[in-house]
Amino acid sequence: MKKILIYGGSGSVGSEVARMLHDKGHPLHLVGTQEERLSAVADEVEATYTLADVRDPEIFGKVSQDAGKELGGLVYGVGTINLKSIRRITPDDFLEDFKINALGAALAVQASLSALKKGGNDASVVLYSSIAARHGYSLHASIGMAKAAVEGLVVSLAAELAPAIRVNAVAPSLLDESQLSQGMLENPATREAIIKSHPLQRLGKPQDIAAMTVFLLSSQASWITGQVMGVDGGRSMIP
Repeated sequence: MKKILIYGGSGSVGSEVARMLHDKGHPLHLVGTQEERLSAVADEVEATYTLADVRDPEIFGKVSQDAGKELGGLVYGVGTINLKSIRRITPDDFLEDFKINALGAALAVQASLSALKKGGNDASVVLYSSIAARHGYSLHASIGMAKAAVEGLVVSLAAELAPAIRVNAVAPSLLDESQLSQGMLENPATREAIIKSHPLQRLGKPQDIAAMTVFLLSSQASWITGQVMGVDGGRSMIP
């Protein structure tokens, strides 16, 4: 089984991806910022790990060295939810969201390109967009812009790296049991309204996103590249 590198490996989605891949026998290397959580997930899935902050462009070379010379896949599961009115968003807010969501993804792929090419045929990269990249929501200007940049990166890299490396993204709606969305779901009335906005009448779970991620990494998805897969309870397509 080929080794998979997971940025955000201790997060809600990243840790679920790690568990599912571990169950399939993949060796793993995880990246995260919270050492206690990262170490715990790494122990659980028998993975190596690097403690690193993707806002520092110098860390990607070290991660690549730590992960090894051959990779079968890369998952960039680091993101933000920064909700502010356009009147209140600062230049630093915009830059922070862009650095973490889009620039970090590009630098992660760039640093691991040699290892992905050495990993053999059908290496796969999975990034994360958001329903907010294509659908307008109030207070989402910064994150919507950053995630739209991720989608542009996906199609550009898919064209450049084919046929050796496939590049796709998953675009979730709001997730329950997610570290990023906890603040948005604390109010019961807001939570219920968000649930009702989804045709499937529930919030997503990290496992929903992880399952699509693992599929896109697998040989079952060997004819899929340059795609953004909506895993959003139908919210993006059904009014």
